[in-house]
Amino acid sequence: MVQAKILVVEDEIIVARTISSQLHQLGYMVTATASSGKVAIAKASETKPDLVLMDIILKGEMDGITTASYIREYMDIPVIFLTAYGDDNTIERAKITQPFGYVVKPFTSKDLRIAIEMGLLKHRLERDIRENRDRLATLLNSISDAVIATDECGIVTFMNPAAEILTGWHQGDAVGNEISRIFCIVDEVTETILENPVTKVLREQKVVYLEDFTSLITKDGKRVPIGDSASPIIGLPDQVNGVVIVFWDLSERRQTEFLEQALQKERELNNLKSLFISTVSHEFRNPLSVIQTAIELIELHGENLTEAKKNIYIKRIKGAVQSMKHLMEDVLFMGKSEAGKMDCHPAPVNLQKFCQDLIEEFTSVDITGHEIIFTCHSELTEAYMDERLLNYIFVNLLSNAVKYSPHKETIRFDLTCDLNEGVAIFQIQDEGIGIPEADQIHLFESFYRASNSQEIQGTGLGLVIVKRCVEAHNGQISVSSQLGVGTTFTITLPLITQSAAM
Repeated sequence: MVQAKILVVEDEIIVARTISSQLHQLGYMVTATASSGKVAIAKASETKPDLVLMDIILKGEMDGITTASYIREYMDIPVIFLTAYGDDNTIERAKITQPFGYVVKPFTSKDLRIAIEMGLLKHRLERDIRENRDRLATLLNSISDAVIATDECGIVTFMNPAAEILTGWHQGDAVGNEISRIFCIVDEVTETILENPVTKVLREQKVVYLEDFTSLITKDGKRVPIGDSASPIIGLPDQVNGVVIVFWDLSERRQTEFLEQALQKERELNNLKSLFISTVSHEFRNPLSVIQTAIELIELHGENLTEAKKNIYIKRIKGAVQSMKHLMEDVLFMGKSEAGKMDCHPAPVNLQKFCQDLIEEFTSVDITGHEIIFTCHSELTEAYMDERLLNYIFVNLLSNAVKYSPHKETIRFDLTCDLNEGVAIFQIQDEGIGIPEADQIHLFESFYRASNSQEIQGTGLGLVIVKRCVEAHNGQISVSSQLGVGTTFTITLPLITQSAAM
């Protein structure tokens, strides 16, 4: 075990020799003795002791307290006071130097040993804490992430250079301020100021993280997208002594994400264009083939064709032409919608009569034998809506109900005008093949076809058009379906009455 080196500062020579003798007996090394403050400072600088035993009352210009203060501040050597004076005034003066012990004369060797060992231990612990704190400060100052620390009241106690750069605050100006003034965050989408993470940590006493799309408002008012975590500083068990916020700039990552999203969108658009061209080409080819075949048969057989045969071929040609016409209308409609040129022109319409007329017209050309049962649950059905867009909506939905249902099944068409809620609710329910659950979230995507409908003719545009028409009315559309049982589409449109429109 290394002997501790001790400097004895005592202006009474006999007392100094007695203390030195006691120290030798206790196993300590006395580096020197001094009888005045100036000599004590010189001896401390020369011999570099581990501890100084200092009499408070010294002769000369510097008393023990002044001498101890100098040694403590400039040499970082622990000082233990030896004094015959234990009055309150002397003790208060001695406290200024932050002594490592205070022994009142007369004292025993045991008292002296305890005071020295406690003083050395305290100084060693204090030095370790200071070194650890310095290492931690160096580490925090060198990392690229921004770090801010607060006390248990949310007052800033530390800020590293990265935090200074990101917030625009200098540590000297930030320390002592309430954290919300230095670290103010907002939701990028709603523009609302968010709760400070320090407040949340102090309340919940656990680590918290920022939500996505959060921005820091810097000192000069700029907004910087950031990521963040805030952790409690735990002192005694279950006691939070402060909070540490670690945050980082997401500007570059956010810009990269935006570029990636833009590229992905461009790829999707290119894929959609390719799919559009191939789908439309395929759908045009079918009716064209029907027309070409019918014409070739007419040319081949000429005058030998019976009237019945001619009518069949003419009917095929008309059906094919009608199919091409509908496809062209869908394509043009989608083009207008994509270009933002789809206008909604509300006009007076009796919804009950509109639905009844639509069903009558629809069933007159439908040869599948389906029965459409219309039920109106309201007496007042006058409204302001775009009849042309309504026609697109329900012709497409009824066509799908017929297309995906067995022959002669029942299709139900319900209308409810809720004047209290201010909405008109339409429901079309079929008893068809149903839609797989995995496909239902994709139904309103361009050219999407449900996995169990690939063998049935269709372009995948009908429901997209329906949704666009519903949105043009500021309405909503939803679907519920069960395989083998059927599908129900529910359209909810704002109900604007004639009196409200005027």
